[in-house]
Amino acid sequence: MSSTLLSRRDLAFLLHDWLDVTRLTERARYAEHSRETFDDVLDLAARVAAEHFATHNRAADLAEPTFDGRRVHTIPQVKAALDVFAETGLLAATMDSSVGGMQLPHVVASACFAWLQAANVSTAAYPFLTLGNANLLLTHGSAEQVDTWVRPMVEGRFFGTMCLSEPQAGSSLADITTRAEPQDDGTYRLTGTKMWISGGDHELAENIVHLVLARIPGGPPGVKGISLFIVPKVLLDEDGQLGPRNDVVLVGLNHKMGYRGTTNTLLNFGEGVHRPYGRAGAVGHLVGEPHQGLAQMFHMMNEARIGVGAGATALGYTGYLKSVAYARQRPQGRPVADKDPTAPQVPIVAHPDVRRMLLAQKSYVEGALALVLYCGRLLDEERTAPAEADRDRAHLLLDMLTPIAKSWPSQWCLAANDLAIQVHGGYGYTRDYDVEQHWRDNRLNPIHEGTHGIQALDLLGRKVTMQGGAGLALLLETIGATVTRAWKAEGEAAELAAHLGAAVDRIGVVTRRLWGSGDPELALANASLYLEAVGHVVIAWMWLEQLLAVEAKGSPEGAEGEFLAGKRQAARYFFRYELPRTGPQFDLLESLDRTTLEAREGWF
Repeated sequence: MSSTLLSRRDLAFLLHDWLDVTRLTERARYAEHSRETFDDVLDLAARVAAEHFATHNRAADLAEPTFDGRRVHTIPQVKAALDVFAETGLLAATMDSSVGGMQLPHVVASACFAWLQAANVSTAAYPFLTLGNANLLLTHGSAEQVDTWVRPMVEGRFFGTMCLSEPQAGSSLADITTRAEPQDDGTYRLTGTKMWISGGDHELAENIVHLVLARIPGGPPGVKGISLFIVPKVLLDEDGQLGPRNDVVLVGLNHKMGYRGTTNTLLNFGEGVHRPYGRAGAVGHLVGEPHQGLAQMFHMMNEARIGVGAGATALGYTGYLKSVAYARQRPQGRPVADKDPTAPQVPIVAHPDVRRMLLAQKSYVEGALALVLYCGRLLDEERTAPAEADRDRAHLLLDMLTPIAKSWPSQWCLAANDLAIQVHGGYGYTRDYDVEQHWRDNRLNPIHEGTHGIQALDLLGRKVTMQGGAGLALLLETIGATVTRAWKAEGEAAELAAHLGAAVDRIGVVTRRLWGSGDPELALANASLYLEAVGHVVIAWMWLEQLLAVEAKGSPEGAEGEFLAGKRQAARYFFRYELPRTGPQFDLLESLDRTTLEAREGWF
């Protein structure tokens, strides 16, 4: 029976027929792997997702975590699922074997984790944050910090968080006020408050390793004066065993629209409720050098941003598959041409408007999945390509695509969830069907890890201008190479390539026009519109790439032929219904419209 979480066939197509991930096994880091091991871990992830994560998705939504003033309570299925996941070793899928990792390619690991996100995104958030925390420490921490904190996280005994936002600062990290006072023993004592900390308190692991941004007194103002600290919930003794409680206190839980199974917390550091070693103040350990905290944290943030895009994709994808299943079995109405009221009703998938909604969802979620996996492939190139020039190219292109990979799925796979509800009709608006929860869960993704507007400012304000525009030039050149291949393929691929090539040209013209104004405020006033338009062009590129991979497979019969025909039709849909949206958007951007910029506070 086909899964309604993700499509195993689509993953095989993207990983093997398009991205050819088996070629990565020619590199030393992945030499112990093969297509068989890749497929085995994908099947393992799919099984764990279906049997241990999906089974309590609704229960965790209905019975969200509670705080009794002393400890947090979650339903027991959450810990049971996390224990099973820890036993698989997939938490360390991409890590070095020296720390217990599998050394899987990132692109394969991303596909594995997408199964968990589709099945139960709130339970998957705990290992998601832990993985990002551990990867940051592997890159920026000392050997002692890796041994002390990363190894227990790899084993699933400790979980991790990222503590950035504060109530008065939000996303404006230059305004954080948490302080870190140096101590004679080399540690620091932290005082301050952190808000919106996912996974910030729970009883799901032996310990929680907080990565906290704070200021060391005397440091420079703004973001240049931020340092990064390891602040555990429970301190360790000299033998690495659990010791006294650190001075980290849960003030309360935030009650969310969706994503309810993940605790979201307000934490106080150093208020004196716990007094480790007889003193108030949360004990912290500096990561790397002072005042480098934000640059270090971006390692985790950029990883998390692509992961958020993957989670949004997974939620959109499972909603799509569930709406397809519903449309095939729900009888209602008759074809327009059938005037006989006594004729049997037909499944709603027979109605063109329902097929339109299914095609739209398919084009969004399969396009987004292609982008997320492509970014994973770039990360593998950045870290393992034999030539330095290829590693640098992959790094630059990934940097350019990160805000799009975070925000485009968060916007358009949420739109897919909206359409899934519509396909279900009135039933979709009830809690009796999963699609209602998927929409609520997915609504978080345009907000966290940098809102849609912040990603837009990053793309237009920083990424397209970095290195004298080298990142944008590389993106347009890379898409242009696909256009050239499609031209040579002739037929429908060449027809679509003409439309994509024209859109790529518009990106260059519009970007030059925006920054040629000499007014940064005007250039960035409509950055979100720029992100949406460029994102649509990037997804059209992903669809042209998929179409070329489809054409390379020929015209098989049976289920495989149906699968490939569906890919062709989704590509047609995106180019005919979605890519044309960018024309008016680019026109408005090119006009240097000042409507939003000139709006005044008193007008609202």
